Amino acid sequence: MRIVISGVEEMGSHLAKMLSGNGHDITIIDQDPKLLAELGSFTDVITVEGDATTFATLRKASVRKCDLYIAIDSIENDNILSAIMAKQLGAKKAIARIDNNEYLEPNNKEMFINMGIDYLFYPEKIAADEVINLLGHSASTEFVDFSGGKLSLVVFGLEPNSPLIGAPISGFGAAEGLSFRTVAIMRDGQTIIPKSTDTYMVGDMIYVISRNSSVGEAMALSGKSSVNVNNMTILGGSRIAVQIAQALQDNVNIKLIDYNAEKAYRLAEILDRTLIIHQDGRDTEAMLEEGLANMDAFVALTGRSETNILTAMLAKRMGVKKVIAEVENMNYINIAASVGVDTIINKKIVTASNIFRFTMSTDVLAIKCLTGSDAEVLEFIVKPNSPATKSTIGEMGLPEDVIVGGLVRGDKVYIADSNTQINAYDRVVVFAMPSSIDSIGYYFN
Repeated sequence: MRIVISGVEEMGSHLAKMLSGNGHDITIIDQDPKLLAELGSFTDVITVEGDATTFATLRKASVRKCDLYIAIDSIENDNILSAIMAKQLGAKKAIARIDNNEYLEPNNKEMFINMGIDYLFYPEKIAADEVINLLGHSASTEFVDFSGGKLSLVVFGLEPNSPLIGAPISGFGAAEGLSFRTVAIMRDGQTIIPKSTDTYMVGDMIYVISRNSSVGEAMALSGKSSVNVNNMTILGGSRIAVQIAQALQDNVNIKLIDYNAEKAYRLAEILDRTLIIHQDGRDTEAMLEEGLANMDAFVALTGRSETNILTAMLAKRMGVKKVIAEVENMNYINIAASVGVDTIINKKIVTASNIFRFTMSTDVLAIKCLTGSDAEVLEFIVKPNSPATKSTIGEMGLPEDVIVGGLVRGDKVYIADSNTQINAYDRVVVFAMPSSIDSIGYYFN
């Protein structure tokens, strides 16, 4: 697929690396020659220096021949304009990054579609929704619903008191008639597609596909209890923080801390039911005085990954049950997980999940790119006469690093095993490693 991305800084470079690694032809547009040279030195992409809101630059980038145009610069108006121009010049699909909730309202989205933009994405809102979802499932480090909420992916670490420690993989879920199934394990920084003979170990991060009704039961096996979040501290007055506070402030007691006095006053005007505190979150004594030790949850959302990790560690040490940190520096993600941060939020990864499905050659309902793992979870609607409908899962010949977790057929939910027969129009949730992402669509389309 030919893909043109406008905007290198922040998310554009991550997308370029990810998509070029999947065999796509990538062209990058940016006005900063230094950023382009740096990206071109270690990624197989074509770079075009120029303003993406000019016809000359878009023509130079051969936008008329591209299958997908992604406007992901930090300036919203430039993204909207360049996406419209790219579509008019011949791009098959054009999508744009925005930072305004108003644009996502149904009637307004329709106006943008009429102008030629196929999809709008707001990374901060996507990240905020993910945090809110996780706060409702506090024992999980990641939680994603598929098939309208009938199937869920839950990710959690195994504590020393987990009843799973030492047990074989094949036993997990079997007693419940396969209400849930382990589809992967993260161990020592490696993602493992488990075999039935493998056993669980302390510290394993396990990825489980579960019926929605069995999520609580599955997570209880982690050895870690869920927490009702009634009192929460948010560090940093970012857009993500504002989205979270606006959504939760009517039901949760929230303290939002920011070191910038001017921003704190602005936040106080926007968030009338949130306590805004002008304070430096790195000051341990100040955080103690603000009652951090009494919080059910702590979410670090400053613009610095280092600050977020360190304050999250402090919160964990003080006994806060659920600790979430925004870590935008990709090199720090594994470090943050190793020092006890429960959940890591990364805008690049959550945005990639929303964009990646547009790059698939087959129809995909949803894709979730997982934090801390190269693996992805995909949801397909099975087409009539596709290979998946002609044999059981065990006889399909799926690659070794692909596992079908579950499927939804009408109102019925099935956790898959090797004897499961897939029918046309089933909604199937599949866990896959990067090497097989491009090939698995064949089985369901």
